[in-house]
Amino acid sequence: MSMHYRNLDLQSPPVTTHRRKSAFSNGNANKLTPQDRPVHSWYRFVLSYPPHLVRDYLERFGVGTRQTVLDPFCGTGTTLVECKRLGIPSIGVEMHPMSHFASSVKIDWSPNPDGLIDHALSIADQTAKRLHADGIEDNYSLLLHESRPAPYGNYLHTLDLEKTKLLPANSISPLPLHKALVLLEILTFNKDESFNSHELLAFAKALVFSISNLNFGPEVGVGQIKTDAPVLAPWLDNIYEMAEDIRLLQDRNGVSAITHQADARKIASLLPPASVDAVITSPPYPNEKDYTRTTRLESVLLGFVQTRAELQALKHGLIRSNTRNVYKQDDDDRWIAEFPEIQRIADEIEARRIELGKTSGFERLYARVAKLYFGGIARHFADLRIVLRPGSHLAYVVGDQASYLRVMIRTGQLLASIAESLGYEVVDIDLFRTRLATATKEQLREEVVILRWPG
Repeated sequence: MSMHYRNLDLQSPPVTTHRRKSAFSNGNANKLTPQDRPVHSWYRFVLSYPPHLVRDYLERFGVGTRQTVLDPFCGTGTTLVECKRLGIPSIGVEMHPMSHFASSVKIDWSPNPDGLIDHALSIADQTAKRLHADGIEDNYSLLLHESRPAPYGNYLHTLDLEKTKLLPANSISPLPLHKALVLLEILTFNKDESFNSHELLAFAKALVFSISNLNFGPEVGVGQIKTDAPVLAPWLDNIYEMAEDIRLLQDRNGVSAITHQADARKIASLLPPASVDAVITSPPYPNEKDYTRTTRLESVLLGFVQTRAELQALKHGLIRSNTRNVYKQDDDDRWIAEFPEIQRIADEIEARRIELGKTSGFERLYARVAKLYFGGIARHFADLRIVLRPGSHLAYVVGDQASYLRVMIRTGQLLASIAESLGYEVVDIDLFRTRLATATKEQLREEVVILRWPG
């Protein structure tokens, strides 16, 4: 596949790069402001880009309520939620089933708020009584019963061996897991389609941030092991938050917002030609982060991933950004075979590996991942052209990386060059923020690549 590429000096930031007036250092720019909390806080990746960034580019691109915004890597729905809040139709594409579920729930403001609370309280009461009868206390159950339960026996609900092996070790302790599984069981037996998805998303948030032993800094890991943790109270807190937000925004529920669970490299099969006016998104970075691991606990407990075969099938549909989702038959690298800078980076990674004597299977794949990642992005850009209207603008939030043996990868500049080779105009590269690299303790640039499709 022959392509023409502009000759960029990718060893240092290009002269077109400038600092946006709202750029911050490290994580400050990603924090939710109080006014942005409604809906966005229902369930959110720790490293999600913030709603104010979406607003900035909607305003810069002049996007109005009669236009359509696409987020082809929509994750947990930041772009979609913010567009809906502003009355702008939007479409999201997300391959990961848990993330797709979260984004689809977050753009559904149809439940009756009082009905949601009443149903959740009924579920909580039934769960508390069940736990109390089993001799297990939860802080919510103590409010319902004057007597403390008798000590529980040896039997606790747990996951089968295959599901357990999918989870990070010690990600949740036995007693909190038992209580969480009882709550899920009661939810299943008393399912109300009007509220079930919202109740499950509220459960997912409570599971990760209150019930489990997980912590994020920014990688997902296991923190202090909790022998016990409240389950019903944090879940109900999330339900009350949802109800409050729905009351606030229910008049905007009619604004069109749709999510597709699909591969971002195959956009043209999902949408009509020339139907998108703007793109605001953040694809994965080439950073050796296994994005399926970040949401593994809730994915398994909610049934989105139940076997290793299902996990492998999921990884097949993702951009190759880490060595844990690389397969022999992958050939996205053919899209950048004549791109000299990416070849240089891959060669440098391989030379560094040999110099350092790194011989593990994962380390041998580092150079290949770099090529597959940018090849996958090239496939995405090529397919995306079909659905873009002439004159549409695009914003891609990406970050520099040094994850592969400390070889610097200027992701934003490379994406800009790939896009230009495929007919896009590179308008600018804005500095969004800097962040601290885990391995090198250096500040890395996180940028917004601004493109225009001339059509």
